[in-house]
Amino acid sequence: MARTKYTRGKDGYFCTKVWDGTMSGRKKHYITIRSKKSSKDLEEKVADFRVQVQERRAVRHNDISFIAYARSWAEVYKGQKQLNTRAMYENVIEKHLTFLPASLRLQDVDRIHLQKLLNHAAGKPRTQQQIYMTFRQILLSAVADHLFPANVAEEIFRAVERPRYTPGEKRPLLPHEKTALFSADLSTMDKAFIFILYGCGLRRGEALALTVFDIKDKRVTVSKAHAFDHGIPVQKPPKSANGYRTVPIPESVFSAIWERVSDVRASGGTYLFCMRDGEPMTASSYAKMWRRIVRAMSKASDQEITGLTAHVLRHNYCTELCYQIPKISIKHIAYLLGDTEKMVLEVYNHIVMEKEDSAGAINAAL
Repeated sequence: MARTKYTRGKDGYFCTKVWDGTMSGRKKHYITIRSKKSSKDLEEKVADFRVQVQERRAVRHNDISFIAYARSWAEVYKGQKQLNTRAMYENVIEKHLTFLPASLRLQDVDRIHLQKLLNHAAGKPRTQQQIYMTFRQILLSAVADHLFPANVAEEIFRAVERPRYTPGEKRPLLPHEKTALFSADLSTMDKAFIFILYGCGLRRGEALALTVFDIKDKRVTVSKAHAFDHGIPVQKPPKSANGYRTVPIPESVFSAIWERVSDVRASGGTYLFCMRDGEPMTASSYAKMWRRIVRAMSKASDQEITGLTAHVLRHNYCTELCYQIPKISIKHIAYLLGDTEKMVLEVYNHIVMEKEDSAGAINAAL
């Protein structure tokens, strides 16, 4: 006689636990299926339920559209993120995920929809990467909410290839840009801004938040930053791995920076880089200032200046400091940048390697 698969419990029921296709955190969520009749009846119930899971009928029924759930997800689960991060998710949802039909239900999403979105952004690997990441996070959230089958989510991301994106190589200032930096005919404010980036390696947002109280004893204190929320400046803590930091101001740029500090103090203002009314710069006013700076530098140069950003000057700052090793340590370079040693090594290790003389070091040591 064949042995039954399940045995009757003390309560008179045959029972077992079966995965319902959803997740609780990182663990599969199981439900209990019972039968009063027999082991065979329970086996049939289990088999029928597994078919329901496979056909997406086991999750909590909900007719919410995919785009409505995506917007709710961004508001609830990404609402506390940094402004730039929130803006990235909102941009992906509103400019790319809306390419799918507005009537598409969350529970009907399949791999074809993700592939269509990636195809629509063909030739833009960074955008494709952001679409894939956002789409994946939305579906995994729906799985956690028991609104989407985990097994289907797994199949979608197993079947659709993750986009590959390699960031463009960062560059320092070019020789003609360095020359133009010091010879360009710039206003006091514009000159102080470009010199702060060049001589102190600040991020754009950190520089825009500076006040007259942050410059003292030829040092700049970085204790805050400005981010743009729909173009409006919003103060936030600096994006710094080691909290607030104080950075020396080089002699080559100090006089121009101090001149700006003196002008702002004389006018009764506070912010070093501001609009005509003394208020912090908006996104549009910053863009105008940066265009003025680049135009003035191009006019002072024998070559056109293109591709110059605030981050190029920050990268140049770190590059020049790395060439000063061992006068300065990697740990201290990371502190001045407000970054981690790991980041400095990952990005600038080739410079460190250039300076190493392994044969000379071995000979000297031994």
